[in-house]
Formats: sequence, structure tokens, C-alpha cells
Amino acid sequence: MKFVRYGELGNERPGVLHLDGTLRDLGDLVGDIDPDTLASGRLMALDMAALDALPRVLGGARIGCPIAHIGKVIGIGLNYREHAKESGAPIPAEPIVFLKANSSINGPYDDVVLPKQSTKTDWEVELGVVMGRVAKNVSEEDALAHVFGYVIVNDVSEREHQLERGGQWTKGKSHDTFCPIGPWLVTRDEAGDEQALDLWCEVNGERLQHSNTADMIFSVAACVSYVSRFMTLYPGDVLTTGTPQGVGLGLKPPRYLASGNTMRLGVTGLGEQFQTIRG
Repeated sequence: MKFVRYGELGNERPGVLHLDGTLRDLGDLVGDIDPDTLASGRLMALDMAALDALPRVLGGARIGCPIAHIGKVIGIGLNYREHAKESGAPIPAEPIVFLKANSSINGPYDDVVLPKQSTKTDWEVELGVVMGRVAKNVSEEDALAHVFGYVIVNDVSEREHQLERGGQWTKGKSHDTFCPIGPWLVTRDEAGDEQALDLWCEVNGERLQHSNTADMIFSVAACVSYVSRFMTLYPGDVLTTGTPQGVGLGLKPPRYLASGNTMRLGVTGLGEQFQTIRG
């Protein structure tokens, strides 16, 4: 299934994408798509007969982040072999872990706003993992059983703040609007093999990133297991699993975002995002 939250910022309602392509309102069945709902199993218990009876949502509604009240967003850095090569970095021996502030969470079609005096803001299409069960010290073999589903994440990054301002990646990753998520939260069973998904990103209509999750250094299961050794993962937490080659930092010469630029990005089966950059 594909779950959605729609409506004005701060007043989104839960929805589900029907097989006929229409958006249906879930508000009479669940309060929201949030950690409690994900953990409860109510969403997975829905059947097609229940969806048929739901009211249709008229076109033109804003689509927001598909998960409300996300506890934390955890990032994995340099997790694609070709991206590590373009960055001139060695293949990591262990996953590189950082955090993105919750205040950076943004809708998939909302504008991305450049920080004041930004000179090196970059794009990063990523596969996001949404937790459905509490995970602490889970094995790699059991890790995926704790995952509810998957989302697209644009891990927007200000490279000067990330790499040239004291060595803390979080500073370059956490500006407001720097974490577009969605449009859909796709259940694990519908998404299919998480290590065989194409992902891509276009900037101003030019496709600059195009790869497959098969190029990951550490698999989704390995990332979930690894992070769970250092912090408890709760339902609704989002783990974003790295970006492939083709980011602005890796181009020759490097290229960064400016006001008026656009980003379009997608992952197989998870939909597409589109953002306009505002200065």
C-alpha cells in the first residue's frame, strides 16, 4: 500500500492511494500516519473493501511528509561505491552515521530555501527506511522485520557547513526545508527488493544522478542493524541510506544550487519529488 498525508502545512490528513489511482481519505479510520499508528498494525490490516468505501480527495491538494511526528532522521554517509569514488574518499569500513534535525523535514513538493550566505547547497536522492517496530541491537537477519516501509528522501546538504565549518556533518544537513520526504510511504511488501531499486535526480531538467541500490556498500538491513547498536530506533523514525554518484560536490567542476533552480527525483515504486530552490 501507498500512504499519503495531504493538506496545508501543519493540518495534513491521512490518506491512501487506491489501486485506481485516486487518493482516498483515511481520517475516519486512523487519526494520522504517525508512530503510534505505524506500530499498531492498523494500516496493514486495511483491505481493498475498506479502501473502496473511503471518500475520494479532490485533485490539487498539497502533499506533505507522509509520516507525522517523526522522532528522528538518521543519515548514512558515503554508502554508494561510486559516490565514495567521486568524493575521493576511501570505502568506509563501517557505516558513517549523522543526524538531520527534525526541523529540516519538508513536503516532497515544497520549496527548498537556501540558508543565508549559502554557496554550496547540494542535492542527494536517497532511499529512506521508515521503522515500524522498536529496534535495539537487532541482528542483520532480523532487521527488515522491524521496517514498515520506504520513502524518497532528498538529503539536501550545504557542503561548506558540512565539511568546512568544524567537521560536524549535521550542521550542513539540518537547515530548514533540507529534508523533503515522500510523496508516498510504501509498505515493505509492495516496495519489493530494497537492494534492486533505481534512483535518480534531475537538476534543471538534467539527469545528474542515476543508480541502483545494488551499489550500496552497506545494505538496508546492515544499516538498520548497525544503527540499532548505538541508539534505539522507534516506529516512525526515518533512516536515510546514502546517495549515489552525481552530486554537485562530485562534478568537475563542482556545481551547486541557486535560487530558481529545480530538483526532480525518484525511486522505483516510491513516486517522484519536485522542488524549486528559493534564495
